[in-house]
Amino acid sequence: MKQTIKRNVCKLAAVCLMVIAAVSTAACGGRPKPGENLLISEEEDERIVNLFSPMERTDPDAENTARSAFDKTVLMAEEKLGVKVAYRTYTAEDHQDKTYDDVTLERARNNMDDLYLMNPDAIQMLGTEGKLIDLSDLSCVENLREVVKAANTINGKLVAIPQEVVAYGLFINKDMFDEYNLELPETPEEFLQCCKVFKENGIETPVGANRWWLENFVFAQAFADLYNGGNTEDEIARLNSGESKYSDYMRSGFEFLKELIDKGYVDAEKAYVSEAIDGEGPDFLAQKTPIVMAYWGAANTETAYGKPDFNMQVIGFPSSRGQMPVVTITGFGIGSEAEHLNDAKDLLETILSDEALEVYTKTNKVISPSENIEVDCIPALKPLNDKIEENVYVLASNAAMKVEQWGNTCLIVRKLLNGSTVDECMAEVDKLQQASLE
Repeated sequence: MKQTIKRNVCKLAAVCLMVIAAVSTAACGGRPKPGENLLISEEEDERIVNLFSPMERTDPDAENTARSAFDKTVLMAEEKLGVKVAYRTYTAEDHQDKTYDDVTLERARNNMDDLYLMNPDAIQMLGTEGKLIDLSDLSCVENLREVVKAANTINGKLVAIPQEVVAYGLFINKDMFDEYNLELPETPEEFLQCCKVFKENGIETPVGANRWWLENFVFAQAFADLYNGGNTEDEIARLNSGESKYSDYMRSGFEFLKELIDKGYVDAEKAYVSEAIDGEGPDFLAQKTPIVMAYWGAANTETAYGKPDFNMQVIGFPSSRGQMPVVTITGFGIGSEAEHLNDAKDLLETILSDEALEVYTKTNKVISPSENIEVDCIPALKPLNDKIEENVYVLASNAAMKVEQWGNTCLIVRKLLNGSTVDECMAEVDKLQQASLE
């Protein structure tokens, strides 16, 4: 897959999650208080690199491919470098807890760890604040896709690098579509028609949703032309200068979400409090709802949608240009005042080498940040992968944009879920743009 800055000046994107591993379950028993469900594993008298991430390797009952792939690369680094990685993890229990991003920002601003796995909004904030070192001198950077470097470069510094490029799509129960003679939707209008047919045939909630990923509908419709129309750099420049308004791009996506809510195709009340996959996953797997949204890796892990009892297809979100994958760039970054700075850099150099990324990509079957490594995806992901191979996608995280996209849009979508009007949501977007200009 070739992606160039000429066509795609790069957004938070997957999981994001990207973060991709947010589906893992906290290992400690009982319900911790907000901000206290933090697992710390560290031993004395060793060369230690403290890693903060949502990934866990302490639950023996969870078979999580994403976690296993990461652990393999960490083991390679530990054996090669003679260091020990201390996992420090956090997973929010519900919508009242601090989010993973909240905790990441707190820890990075207080220099509590060496290495951080970050969502795009955290990358942009911490990079802008100077809390992350420049990784441009790592030799692995030479092999990175241009889209990865562009997405995570702030003020000339490459502040984060991922182990995978996260692509989000719609997970479709193809059997249910076939039952009602429905074609897979390409445009917003076709998507709404499919939802209408499902609703008329007794499917109470056609679209399973959570409080994190509905913004992908907005990105697909807002930026389909920007990233695929051949004028990306100029359009971003006009947004950054204030000549163009983000709200003009995003309004149609918010209007689309409002219609989904008003017609009962999305349960806004449930989505507002649901964690990713935990909220909508059971109904999707039980074939009570035909459509959910998730990141690429969720199709590969047994803890998510890896083994459904039906024909699953993963397609892009509806847009004026057809099915549109939404890509986010998460990444590992090193704190500017990391206690074990050199060991952290050596660790990152090792787990981001082509050798390690080959292991990670083959294990997790994801899109590699290295242009030297191609993914051998499962059949369910082929529709989404075909689009990306054709360089058809939009970015949900782009450090070249003065207004951070993924986190801010997610928060504004939650306002819509909680009853705000589209005009009120657009006013929030305008405020963010005005603040960036000031």
